[in-house]
Amino acid sequence: MIEIIDLSQEIFSGMPVFKGLPEVKISLHNSHEEWEGITNSDVVSPSVYKLELGDHTGTHVDALNHMTRQNKGQSIDTMPLSMFYTEGICLDFSTKSFRELIEPFEIAEACVKEDVKIKKGDTILLYTNHYRKAFGGDNWNNGPGISAATARWLGNLEIAAFGVETMSPGIPGVSNKEVHRICGELGFTHYENMINLHLLIGRGRFRFIGLPLNIRGGTGSPVRAVAVFETDSHST
Repeated sequence: MIEIIDLSQEIFSGMPVFKGLPEVKISLHNSHEEWEGITNSDVVSPSVYKLELGDHTGTHVDALNHMTRQNKGQSIDTMPLSMFYTEGICLDFSTKSFRELIEPFEIAEACVKEDVKIKKGDTILLYTNHYRKAFGGDNWNNGPGISAATARWLGNLEIAAFGVETMSPGIPGVSNKEVHRICGELGFTHYENMINLHLLIGRGRFRFIGLPLNIRGGTGSPVRAVAVFETDSHST
């Protein structure tokens, strides 16, 4: 048996997006009444919605070409699917305050606490409880983030990616640009706007899946990220 935990935000009109990115707009494009020529119905039954959004909407993964101009050509459609289908672990940083950095020694300490080891090709998820504390509020833009030193440390371990609950992997104005640059330099990526990470703490390894859309030249893509746990149906 398997247990699948959804790690992805809902996508809806007016949802929070990173400053300067396209706003999300979802509108009715066609209805069943229109298709069937019904003009006097009090009920509208949607058949097609029109979506307007950026490729960095909601829970999404960054393509390498998003990181720096030096990564031109490394768009989301060129990245191997194996980067988005990996083993994963989740580490607990829920005591972190707003705009507080996560340093390499803290990642190492969290691994010891969770009794897990980071392996080549892993996806490392960082639980800060920021989504449940701040989503949609005044402090939503003020989440914790990793330092540039942590990005380089993780990249040198040859992980596939890491994931955060916040709208940026680093802290804007502190480490965020450098974190992106290091991801591009070392060839790994990150997921942003994740949810339900608290459900993964203390559970060890899982299968992580965060497949992007096949967007030609895309700088990123919304994903339906999930954690999959295999359970023994014969256990008591």
